[in-house]
Amino acid sequence: MQNKTLAAASKECFMRKPVPARRLFVNPDRHTLRQWAAKDETTTEHGSPVYVTQIRSRSAQNTYIVADNLETGVFQQPWTKEDAQQLQDQVHSYLAHRDVIQLDRVLGNSDRQMTIRLYVTKKYARIALMLANMYYPPAPDQAKLTDSDVDLLTVYVPELNTQNRQIFADIDSKVTYITGTDYFGEAKKSFLRQAMYCAKEWGGLGFHAGSKILRVRDINGKLNEYGFIMFGLSGTGKTTLTLSDHDLCGEEESIIRQDDVILMMPNGYCYGTEAGFFIKTDGLDERQRILFEAAKSADASFENIIVNEETGSVDFTDSVLTNNGRGVLMRKDIPGIKDKIDIEKAHKIIFITRRNDVMPALAKLTPEQAAGFFMLGESVETGAGDPAKKGQSKRCVGTNPFIVGSEAEEGNRFLEILRSNPDIECYLLNTGRVGTSYIYGTKGKKITVEISTALMREIARGSIEWENDPYWGYQVAKTAENIDLSGYDPKMYFTEEQYHILNYRLMQERFEWLRQFPGLDNEIITAICGY
Repeated sequence: MQNKTLAAASKECFMRKPVPARRLFVNPDRHTLRQWAAKDETTTEHGSPVYVTQIRSRSAQNTYIVADNLETGVFQQPWTKEDAQQLQDQVHSYLAHRDVIQLDRVLGNSDRQMTIRLYVTKKYARIALMLANMYYPPAPDQAKLTDSDVDLLTVYVPELNTQNRQIFADIDSKVTYITGTDYFGEAKKSFLRQAMYCAKEWGGLGFHAGSKILRVRDINGKLNEYGFIMFGLSGTGKTTLTLSDHDLCGEEESIIRQDDVILMMPNGYCYGTEAGFFIKTDGLDERQRILFEAAKSADASFENIIVNEETGSVDFTDSVLTNNGRGVLMRKDIPGIKDKIDIEKAHKIIFITRRNDVMPALAKLTPEQAAGFFMLGESVETGAGDPAKKGQSKRCVGTNPFIVGSEAEEGNRFLEILRSNPDIECYLLNTGRVGTSYIYGTKGKKITVEISTALMREIARGSIEWENDPYWGYQVAKTAENIDLSGYDPKMYFTEEQYHILNYRLMQERFEWLRQFPGLDNEIITAICGY
């Protein structure tokens, strides 16, 4: 059902101006949207559409936060209400003479549903098509709701301000305006950004994380179910691990919930948000069986991937357009998936990182350490991202570039949730390499997808034996059933001096990162850096 409290609060904060249009097309079906977008489509051999965009990634540097009485975070750019009003007036003046699509959808499918509405110019029907595939069909009579009554509202005009793109998210009124970019991800994230802030208003947190259930037999033979949520920056393997079956069969199984954003409440309940899956297609092949097969559906849709014009075959390895090719996959095309997207309780939280040097394959964290790694949101640059920075650390709080407000507040609240739920366990999972250093020229050993998925399975089964890491204070996986962990001890690849230097440098990096956030609980910093 619609969250009436949220809609009412939006009206109190700001009476949203009705969006004008020369002609308004209300909730056209997917077939009609695809017909309207046909001029931009290349069709794959499987019958699915591919679109090439002018802008091929999210415009973070052009995105602004608008809110009364809200301190923006360290990595956020504030705008005044007057700034937002000026752009809104420009957009409305332009739309008054254009054909516009109104697309209504629902975010979530349980008792925390939110009504969402997108306005986008008709010439960009492809954006509406992809959004229609990401969220749930509109609620009965949702089209009759006024703009002030829907929970989340986005107005998207890609062709306006192309030389000076501007995006603002008004947090008080739950409204987003997007101009100057035609990248679909802006539409999708406009709703998720607002929804994650709503979770914070409800006393919880919004997470840029995947979620699933693992049903396994523990070391005593008892069949149990555990809720997993997985944090990870793009390219760390979050989607792959979310959709993995972990070689479970029979009574044991992997039950997929969500791939992108969940809303966690203070008791550990996690609300899902989306019906579809927004995947990064770079390097997609048969090794990612579930994703690869779903990508063959005629109902999948893609941006910025290479298609052979004669045969319609797709080359997911060709990055001539971008290394940020994207696809929307329908839930119905994921084998064995259930309709439910919520998790009753998150029992296991996995921070996925892709490091190469002193990070072990798996570590178990205290609540304070977990809050620290939440704040670090850590991985490393690969050659595909920025070749000049290959091997260097990259960080993003909560692996979530869509946080609104104080990052320190998010880290502190995360720690509060963990302390209030002592049955939640947290882990650091490395999907990169162990013992690889560009400084010392050591090759190390790759942590394969098979190892990572097996480690998650054995976390659930409780078969892992742990030992203490003297540098970081966390517990490192020493042995696990059915997994050969030999070769995954980073110390074996370095001299004692090299190992000390690498750890010390990493600790300094992490300290400099964490000290940026005023108000962050000092116990979080101490748990990571020891001072």
